[in-house]
Amino acid sequence: MTHVVELNAQVREITGKTSHKLASEGLVPAVMYGSKVDARSLSVDGKEFDRLMQHASVGATLVSLTIDGDKAPVDVIIKEVKRDEVKGFVQHIDFWAIDMGHSFQTVVPVSFVGSSEGERAGGTLMHSARELRIEANPKDLPEHIEVDVSALGIGDSLTVADLTAPKGVTLLDDPETVLVSVVAPMGEEEEPEAEIGEVTEVPEVGEEAAEAEETEE
Repeated sequence: MTHVVELNAQVREITGKTSHKLASEGLVPAVMYGSKVDARSLSVDGKEFDRLMQHASVGATLVSLTIDGDKAPVDVIIKEVKRDEVKGFVQHIDFWAIDMGHSFQTVVPVSFVGSSEGERAGGTLMHSARELRIEANPKDLPEHIEVDVSALGIGDSLTVADLTAPKGVTLLDDPETVLVSVVAPMGEEEEPEAEIGEVTEVPEVGEEAAEAEETEE
């Protein structure tokens, strides 16, 4: 079942370089855009968003976003969260408005479960991918894709082709992409490690992302 969380937002009058003034009020600048909505500059309460992120994932959680002054909430996903590289606090949020009646593409986390046979034999479990690109209707959006590593022995690996997608979900990554493998203990002959794939981002939709950036400037 799709995980839905609620969040409040306000229309943001302060934009561009002056947006740091929001921090003194405990607010975080944000932008919302989508294929069927106009880009809007918003702000959200920083503490409320931090609480939300304890139970939500970028790209994989449906958010019911209530904007002050609007008659109805907007269905969005969190497309991107920019954090301070040193202190870790949230600097900016991108919300992507979605159409509940149509499928869309996003990325969801991979959740590795189980203890592999290879680890118990002294091998090391190597994670080569932490996210998967998928296409799904909003009602079928999974919080994560579970990957059971229990049966992996030393030298074994799991690829995208080995997964069974949840109902209503299509996996978009190359079927040969290695997700996880078990390598031999140090000092023994090891199989070549799988090349780590590129980190994927939530796909852009049309030109609205560019328009949103222009709004921020």
